[in-house]
Amino acid sequence: MTWKHPYSPVTKKFKVQQSTTKVMATVFWDSRGMILLDILPKGESVNADRYCETLDRLRHAVRRKRPGLLRSGVVLQHDNATPHTAKRTKEWLERYRWDIIPHPAHSPDLAPSHFHLFGPLKRHLGGKKFEDEDELIGEVRDWFSKLDANFFSQGTYSLLPQWQKCIALHGDYTEK
Repeated sequence: MTWKHPYSPVTKKFKVQQSTTKVMATVFWDSRGMILLDILPKGESVNADRYCETLDRLRHAVRRKRPGLLRSGVVLQHDNATPHTAKRTKEWLERYRWDIIPHPAHSPDLAPSHFHLFGPLKRHLGGKKFEDEDELIGEVRDWFSKLDANFFSQGTYSLLPQWQKCIALHGDYTEK
């Protein structure tokens, strides 16, 4: 409700469209392929407890898909988001002796998922309409399942040139 003069023009009302639903996925992969695609349930947010639950699922997926890797050592790259740097998460990583590749703050250009994975996924999904969240998740899972090991290998090995660019630019963002 608004106060206005009796001779003021009629206020236009705009059609309200339902906004698109966002689905958050955490993706873990290596040079051989997808290890875990974890979809955040609707209404939940990622905190340290939730992230550690995801790491538990990742640990089981690694045991199943990469036998022997847990014994030889897991090296994880994640950004500096609060759930990733929380005390509980650090304790989880120390308990299982997982190593972390350091990640400079505000550097999506050094995250292979950002520069190699999500761009092609966004292009694949672009312009498509989905009836519901389940249909979208199904499409994302299907897209990942069709990627071959070469795609993931290229993404892993493209990290080195990204780090070299960062070093040459003295830590500046490389996608300028």
